[in-house]
Amino acid sequence: MASWCGARCVQIPPIDGGALRNRASLAAGVGCLTVAGTSFWRSSSSSKRSLPFTCLSISSDTRIKEAVQTEGAPAALGPYSQAIKANNLLFVSGVLGLVPQTGKFVSEDVEDQTEQLLKNLGEILKAGGASYSSVVKTTIMLADLKDFKKVNEIYAKCFPPPFPARSTYQVAALPLGAKIEIECIATL
Repeated sequence: MASWCGARCVQIPPIDGGALRNRASLAAGVGCLTVAGTSFWRSSSSSKRSLPFTCLSISSDTRIKEAVQTEGAPAALGPYSQAIKANNLLFVSGVLGLVPQTGKFVSEDVEDQTEQLLKNLGEILKAGGASYSSVVKTTIMLADLKDFKKVNEIYAKCFPPPFPARSTYQVAALPLGAKIEIECIATL
Protein backbone atom coordinates (compact mmCIF):
# COMPACT_ATOMS: atom_id res chain seq x y z
CA MET A 1 0.00 0.00 0.00
CA ALA A 2 1.62 3.26 -1.08
CA SER A 3 0.51 6.69 0.08
CA TRP A 4 1.35 10.36 -0.13
CA CYS A 5 3.28 11.78 2.82
CA GLY A 6 3.76 15.42 1.87
CA ALA A 7 5.24 17.67 -0.75
CA ARG A 8 7.58 16.31 -3.41
CA CYS A 9 6.49 12.69 -2.88
CA VAL A 10 6.13 10.03 -5.50
CA GLN A 11 3.54 7.30 -5.16
CA ILE A 12 5.03 3.88 -5.89
CA PRO A 13 3.08 0.60 -5.73
CA PRO A 14 3.97 -1.95 -3.01
CA ILE A 15 7.25 -3.74 -3.71
CA ASP A 16 9.38 -6.11 -1.69
CA GLY A 17 12.73 -5.09 -0.15
CA GLY A 18 14.79 -6.73 -2.91
CA ALA A 19 12.79 -4.98 -5.55
CA LEU A 20 13.24 -1.70 -3.67
CA ARG A 21 17.02 -2.07 -3.92
CA ASN A 22 16.74 -2.93 -7.62
CA ARG A 23 14.57 0.12 -8.25
CA ALA A 24 16.64 2.59 -6.24
CA SER A 25 16.89 4.81 -9.29
CA LEU A 26 13.11 5.39 -9.08
CA ALA A 27 13.57 7.11 -5.73
CA ALA A 28 16.36 9.47 -6.80
CA GLY A 29 15.50 13.01 -5.77
CA VAL A 30 12.34 11.96 -3.94
CA GLY A 31 11.45 13.90 -0.77
CA CYS A 32 9.79 10.90 0.84
CA LEU A 33 8.25 7.60 -0.12
CA THR A 34 5.77 5.43 1.78
CA VAL A 35 5.68 1.72 0.99
CA ALA A 36 3.48 -0.64 3.03
CA GLY A 37 3.32 1.77 5.95
CA THR A 38 7.06 2.51 6.10
CA SER A 39 8.25 6.02 5.18
CA PHE A 40 11.63 6.63 3.62
CA TRP A 41 12.87 10.23 3.68
CA ARG A 42 15.55 11.68 1.47
CA SER A 43 17.31 14.99 2.06
CA SER A 44 17.09 17.59 -0.67
CA SER A 45 19.98 19.87 0.28
CA SER A 46 21.56 22.10 -2.33
CA SER A 47 24.78 20.11 -2.01
CA LYS A 48 25.76 18.03 -5.04
CA ARG A 49 26.34 15.02 -2.78
CA SER A 50 23.42 12.56 -2.73
CA LEU A 51 22.42 11.59 0.80
CA PRO A 52 21.01 8.15 1.64
CA PHE A 53 17.52 7.65 3.02
CA THR A 54 17.68 8.99 6.56
CA CYS A 55 14.44 8.08 8.31
CA LEU A 56 12.23 5.04 8.69
CA SER A 57 8.98 5.66 10.52
CA ILE A 58 6.39 3.28 11.91
CA SER A 59 2.88 3.77 10.65
CA SER A 60 -0.01 4.44 13.00
CA ASP A 61 -2.29 2.58 10.60
CA THR A 62 -4.38 0.40 12.94
CA ARG A 63 -4.35 -2.43 10.41
CA ILE A 64 -0.66 -2.95 11.14
CA LYS A 65 -0.68 -1.84 14.80
CA GLU A 66 -1.89 -4.36 17.37
CA ALA A 67 -1.96 -4.15 21.18
CA VAL A 68 -0.51 -7.06 23.16
CA GLN A 69 -2.08 -7.94 26.51
CA THR A 70 -1.30 -10.79 28.90
CA GLU A 71 -2.42 -11.57 32.43
CA GLY A 72 1.04 -13.14 32.95
CA ALA A 73 2.41 -9.64 33.56
CA PRO A 74 1.08 -6.66 35.52
CA ALA A 75 -1.51 -4.55 33.74
CA ALA A 76 -0.45 -1.15 32.41
CA LEU A 77 -0.56 1.55 35.09
CA GLY A 78 -1.98 4.16 32.74
CA PRO A 79 -3.28 4.81 29.23
CA TYR A 80 -0.75 2.66 27.39
CA SER A 81 -0.40 -0.94 26.21
CA GLN A 82 1.90 -3.60 27.64
CA ALA A 83 3.26 -3.85 24.11
CA ILE A 84 2.44 -2.93 20.51
CA LYS A 85 3.09 -5.04 17.42
CA ALA A 86 3.82 -2.96 14.32
CA ASN A 87 5.71 -3.67 11.09
CA ASN A 88 7.22 -6.98 12.30
CA LEU A 89 8.45 -5.39 15.51
CA LEU A 90 7.26 -5.67 19.10
CA PHE A 91 7.59 -2.52 21.23
CA VAL A 92 7.36 -3.42 24.93
CA SER A 93 6.49 -0.63 27.35
CA GLY A 94 8.50 -0.14 30.51
CA VAL A 95 8.10 -3.16 32.81
CA LEU A 96 8.41 -3.15 36.60
CA GLY A 97 9.12 -5.91 39.14
CA LEU A 98 5.49 -6.19 40.25
CA VAL A 99 3.84 -9.52 41.00
CA PRO A 100 0.99 -9.78 38.44
CA GLN A 101 -1.54 -11.25 40.88
CA THR A 102 -1.04 -8.62 43.60
CA GLY A 103 0.22 -5.55 41.77
CA LYS A 104 2.82 -5.16 44.52
CA PHE A 105 6.61 -5.28 44.27
CA VAL A 106 8.11 -8.70 44.90
CA SER A 107 10.38 -6.93 47.45
CA GLU A 108 12.29 -3.67 47.89
CA ASP A 109 15.50 -5.40 46.74
CA VAL A 110 16.79 -4.42 43.25
CA GLU A 111 17.86 -8.02 42.52
CA ASP A 112 14.39 -9.40 43.32
CA GLN A 113 12.70 -6.64 41.33
CA THR A 114 15.00 -7.34 38.36
CA GLU A 115 14.24 -11.06 38.41
CA GLN A 116 10.48 -10.43 38.64
CA LEU A 117 10.65 -7.74 35.97
CA LEU A 118 12.42 -10.11 33.58
CA LYS A 119 9.76 -12.80 34.23
CA ASN A 120 7.08 -10.20 33.42
CA LEU A 121 8.99 -9.10 30.33
CA GLY A 122 9.26 -12.72 29.18
CA GLU A 123 5.48 -13.14 29.49
CA ILE A 124 4.83 -10.03 27.41
CA LEU A 125 7.36 -11.12 24.78
CA LYS A 126 5.71 -14.56 24.60
CA ALA A 127 2.22 -13.04 24.31
CA GLY A 128 3.51 -10.89 21.46
CA GLY A 129 5.07 -13.82 19.58
CA ALA A 130 8.67 -12.96 20.51
CA SER A 131 11.30 -14.17 22.98
CA TYR A 132 14.40 -12.92 24.77
CA SER A 133 16.50 -14.05 21.80
CA SER A 134 14.54 -11.81 19.41
CA VAL A 135 15.10 -8.64 21.49
CA VAL A 136 17.25 -6.17 19.58
CA LYS A 137 17.21 -3.15 21.93
CA THR A 138 16.64 -2.61 25.63
CA THR A 139 16.54 0.50 27.77
CA ILE A 140 17.17 0.12 31.49
CA MET A 141 16.20 2.82 33.95
CA LEU A 142 17.67 2.55 37.44
CA ALA A 143 16.80 4.50 40.56
CA ASP A 144 20.48 4.12 41.54
CA LEU A 145 23.27 3.55 39.00
CA LYS A 146 25.25 1.82 41.75
CA ASP A 147 22.97 -1.17 41.09
CA PHE A 148 24.35 -1.50 37.52
CA LYS A 149 26.58 -4.53 38.29
CA LYS A 150 23.86 -6.41 40.22
CA VAL A 151 21.37 -5.87 37.41
CA ASN A 152 23.90 -6.93 34.73
CA GLU A 153 24.47 -10.30 36.42
CA ILE A 154 20.73 -11.10 36.36
CA TYR A 155 20.10 -9.52 32.94
CA ALA A 156 22.86 -11.62 31.30
CA LYS A 157 21.06 -14.84 32.33
CA CYS A 158 18.03 -13.98 30.17
CA PHE A 159 19.48 -12.58 26.97
CA PRO A 160 21.60 -14.91 24.82
CA PRO A 161 24.47 -13.59 22.69
CA PRO A 162 24.55 -11.58 20.61
CA PHE A 163 23.19 -9.36 23.37
CA PRO A 164 20.68 -6.66 22.45
CA ALA A 165 21.84 -3.10 21.99
CA ARG A 166 21.21 -1.32 25.28
CA SER A 167 21.06 2.02 27.06
CA THR A 168 21.12 2.34 30.85
CA TYR A 169 20.22 5.48 32.76
CA GLN A 170 19.86 6.59 36.34
CA VAL A 171 16.59 8.45 36.62
CA ALA A 172 15.21 10.80 39.28
CA ALA A 173 12.26 8.50 40.05
CA LEU A 174 10.38 5.50 38.68
CA PRO A 175 6.66 4.64 38.93
CA LEU A 176 5.53 3.42 42.37
CA GLY A 177 9.06 3.91 43.74
CA ALA A 178 10.51 1.05 41.65
CA LYS A 179 14.24 0.35 41.74
CA ILE A 180 14.37 -0.63 38.03
CA GLU A 181 12.31 -0.44 34.82
CA ILE A 182 13.14 -2.04 31.45
CA GLU A 183 11.58 -1.48 28.02
CA CYS A 184 12.56 -3.25 24.82
CA ILE A 185 12.07 -3.74 21.10
CA ALA A 186 11.99 -7.24 19.59
CA THR A 187 11.71 -8.59 16.06
CA LEU A 188 8.85 -10.87 15.05
